Amino acid sequence: MVHPIAEANEHSPFGSLSPSEFYAHHSVSHSSDYITNARGLKLFTQSWAPLPPTKIIGIIAVVHGFTGESSWFVQLTAVHFTKSGFLTCAIDHQGHGFSDGLYAHIPDINPVVDDCIAFFDSFRAHHPPSLPSFLYAESLGGAISLLIHLRRGSSRPWDGLVLNGAMCGISPKFKPPWPLEHFLSLVAAIIPTWQVVPTRGQIPKVSFKEEWKSRLAIASPRRHLARPRAATALELLRVCREVQGRFEEVDLPLLIVHGGDDVVCDPADVEDLYRRASSKDKTIRVYPGMWHQLVGEPEENVELVFGEIVGWLRTRAERAAAAGDGGGSTGTTSED
Repeated sequence: MVHPIAEANEHSPFGSLSPSEFYAHHSVSHSSDYITNARGLKLFTQSWAPLPPTKIIGIIAVVHGFTGESSWFVQLTAVHFTKSGFLTCAIDHQGHGFSDGLYAHIPDINPVVDDCIAFFDSFRAHHPPSLPSFLYAESLGGAISLLIHLRRGSSRPWDGLVLNGAMCGISPKFKPPWPLEHFLSLVAAIIPTWQVVPTRGQIPKVSFKEEWKSRLAIASPRRHLARPRAATALELLRVCREVQGRFEEVDLPLLIVHGGDDVVCDPADVEDLYRRASSKDKTIRVYPGMWHQLVGEPEENVELVFGEIVGWLRTRAERAAAAGDGGGSTGTTSED
């Protein structure tokens, strides 16, 4: 099954089609809504469902990354999952996409984790609990999804987690140069929203190998290329340290896919997660030569990566359904 990115162009993720034509072409239905969180922010949410005769085999909650959104590249991946039989949902984090909040400003990750848990739990509650459910996350969404899993609490357990280019550590090739990183705490305390933090390249330009896909990323009317804000940059560094300190607590079925030449999120950190995770069922794929955004690769690479992701998800969904309790799956450990 070909990923819908093959139909996009540098101006629109839908190519020459309108959104409604795009959904009809892929035999999926689409809905969107706003929820209001505990902080009074209106957050944009979306969901996709396969149309008959496709059988629904599970639920996928999508967690986008820093400066991303659920309505551009991530939507194409959501449709790809939906065509494979999954009810799929996504939320725009505060300050991202169509949601309220200062652009790309996340001075504290915990409220964002709360927002995701509240929406995803609500979405799952509208569907039979017998349907296995999975988290799929990209970049910063990887750290957020790990925190969702580790938060546990009263939420229904997840049957698996797919990490695509996960931010378990920021690459030294992208971090702000010394000495600014060392003075970030002071800057964040004085002017937390100051867009002062330099990075070694703009995120789209160092993330998408295909140049036209980089131009498409920049073409989103809701993406800006300003520097990260001081308090946000400080929080991203802190989040990396937090999840790194809790890798052993990760115990759900786990698939990690990562570009070997990712200069945004260090491949070494997800390799460390793979080694230390307590999951009985864990798989890692680090693809030599690929960049941070795996959907930004040439078509043959996209089909390889997302073919493996969909295959992994379908296998775990069938396994969880066969177990009959929706409480997770077990399997063999594998690594490339």
